[in-house]
Amino acid sequence: MSARRFAVVLMSGLGIGLLFMATIQGASKNFVPDVTFSGSTLAGWRTIGHAAWRAENGEIVAIPAGGGGWLVLERGYQDVALFTSFRCAAGCKTGVLLRAEKTVDGGMKGIFVSVAEDDLRSYRIVLDAQGVETSRERLRAPGGGQYRVAPPPPSAQPVAAPGPPPGPPSMPGGVVSPIPRTPSGVRAGEWNTLEVVLDANIVRAFLNDTGGITDGVAEDAYGRFGPIALYVGGTGEVRFKDVGYKDLQPRVTVPEKVSTRFRMQTLDEFYYSWAPAVADFNHDGQPDIVAGPYYYLGPDYSVSKQVYIGGTIDPGTQYFNGLQFAYDFNGDGWPDVLNSVFQRPAEVFINPKGESRRWDQFTVTDRMSCELMLLKDIDGDGKLDFLFKDSENKFVYANPDPANPTGMWLKHAISDPGPWANHGMGVGDINGDGRLDFVNAFGWWEQPAKGSAQPSWAYHPGAFGVWNRSSPGGAEIAVYDVNGDGLNDLVTSLQAHGWGLSWFEQKRGADQKISFIEHQIMGDFSTRNAGNVAFSEPHGGTFADIDGDGVPDFITGKRFWSHLDTYIDPDPHGPPVLYVYRTVRNPKAPGGAEFVPELIHNRSGVGSGLAVADLNKDGAPELITSTKRGTFIFWNNWKK
Repeated sequence: MSARRFAVVLMSGLGIGLLFMATIQGASKNFVPDVTFSGSTLAGWRTIGHAAWRAENGEIVAIPAGGGGWLVLERGYQDVALFTSFRCAAGCKTGVLLRAEKTVDGGMKGIFVSVAEDDLRSYRIVLDAQGVETSRERLRAPGGGQYRVAPPPPSAQPVAAPGPPPGPPSMPGGVVSPIPRTPSGVRAGEWNTLEVVLDANIVRAFLNDTGGITDGVAEDAYGRFGPIALYVGGTGEVRFKDVGYKDLQPRVTVPEKVSTRFRMQTLDEFYYSWAPAVADFNHDGQPDIVAGPYYYLGPDYSVSKQVYIGGTIDPGTQYFNGLQFAYDFNGDGWPDVLNSVFQRPAEVFINPKGESRRWDQFTVTDRMSCELMLLKDIDGDGKLDFLFKDSENKFVYANPDPANPTGMWLKHAISDPGPWANHGMGVGDINGDGRLDFVNAFGWWEQPAKGSAQPSWAYHPGAFGVWNRSSPGGAEIAVYDVNGDGLNDLVTSLQAHGWGLSWFEQKRGADQKISFIEHQIMGDFSTRNAGNVAFSEPHGGTFADIDGDGVPDFITGKRFWSHLDTYIDPDPHGPPVLYVYRTVRNPKAPGGAEFVPELIHNRSGVGSGLAVADLNKDGAPELITSTKRGTFIFWNNWKK
């Protein structure tokens, strides 16, 4: 694949997307620091221990001596995020001390993140008044990555934890992975990045935007409040740059904005679902909306009924990790509801045909190993098929057995088992043969001709996602002709729990071989982005012609608190925005097209999917979302 090209455009239309302007902040990509060091003096810092510290041209340079030394900020923090780039000479040791609380003997205690070639761990440490370490104890692991507050250690004798589960299969047929993982560890002699977040009682550290440093429990007794300190030890010089830090105590709520091109209607203020669906459930000729356990009756959507018993979900500690679909799965003429949840079998709820009762429930698939599923007519028989990754890490599509539609559905393999992404999949005719192909972050699979005996579809590697601290793959991958050259391109978010939105321009060689050129639309806080817009966690998305110009547009947004109220993911408390990225064909833009973001709403975001349907039959499709902030209709007024 060719190197990235950037499609950078200026905001047009509403202009309200500038409320989320992502000015380039230097190297810090995952949060916007309150302060970034850029000077040539160490004013506001003090030194202790045995090291020579100096500032020059925005860099902090440290040369260790004896047992090493500390550069201590004169301002204290409790919950804090820190970012720095650092470069180590041979033999160096470095790290960061947080909550450096004074001790009665004039020393300090706190939480220390060690960054050395042979020591990537977090500790509670104690220093004497001269900065000499007198005590060190490795922090207890929190026992799970999605805590904000780690529970106390078990009172009973701990039982040895089982070994790690087996990883996903390797690439089939010896194919080299198109998305290599970023190596962990310190890169000697090169610039590395370190991000440390200490929130509540858990410290999380990310070296070179990957893992590699185990999370730890930071109890109050180890240090409750105090400054940040940089450490240098060993024998080699260490250089720091882009040192930035942010107080996590303030949580900022921006003024609410709704696009004038849409009218927002709130169906429910509570959290029930992450992906609604639309169908005429009561046969009155009006589309209805299902979100979680409830369906809302059109045309005014003020009356709701239950599909199944289900309560509200606590947005800080729980989530509905799946999608919902609506379709007549048993062929009786009444649309049913399919719930698909990560690491569980899919369940179909059969419509009771107008009877005022809850719906009968049936399990129809094996365990699904993906967070995104699709309902598309991929085989061209006029009936919708359910696409997912099964318990064997194969992409498949399934449909009801006509003889037993509420029994286990019939599966058809698309791929061989592989390390395929849990996020990001799409359907469309990529090679122009009239048959729909399948796309994932790791490439695309070519649908064979009808009657083919091959056990799976031909695989074409491609990198439509990125690795860093999270796995590759984003939301639904849109397949359509972006630039009008007659070839179908791809539009996708690159990482559901990270950053990135790109479109991939299809190219044909003289031999008609297919390749793709990536054009970045949105990166992170450190990159130039279309409309100066940047938001993390684009877990859900879809595409449709929203502005009525005859070309599909891409709709996506932020899945707020994607991994609960924690700092596992970047910028978890950023505004939960919903955007439509208008596809604008422009011969002067890279690839012949650009994407112009238009803010729809800044208080609700997107879950794992959203529905697009013309609810009032005026020719302009509405957007329906269900998130941790509730369930909403955005009535499309673009043409009016």
